[in-house]
Amino acid sequence: MSQSQVLYMAKEAVGAVLLVGGPILGVSLLVGLLVSIFQAMTQIQEQTLSFIPKVVAVVAILILLGPWMLSVLTVYTTNLLTQLASFGAL
Repeated sequence: MSQSQVLYMAKEAVGAVLLVGGPILGVSLLVGLLVSIFQAMTQIQEQTLSFIPKVVAVVAILILLGPWMLSVLTVYTTNLLTQLASFGAL
């Protein structure tokens, strides 16, 4: 396996991870920020208040974007498996 093939595999893997994980992390970050601003304004220091909205938001984004995320991972896996023979050749 040549260096360019390894770099190609790494680039594709990082791209797939960013595409699939980005929306989940972004929504979780946004909800966490909004909840912390709300807690600072109202001086409510309940720890479960920050946890429950994040879980609900992440579940909602998984329901909404789950099929798209699955298709991204399917395309990545299909490309990886179809090119597997060329990666093993010297």
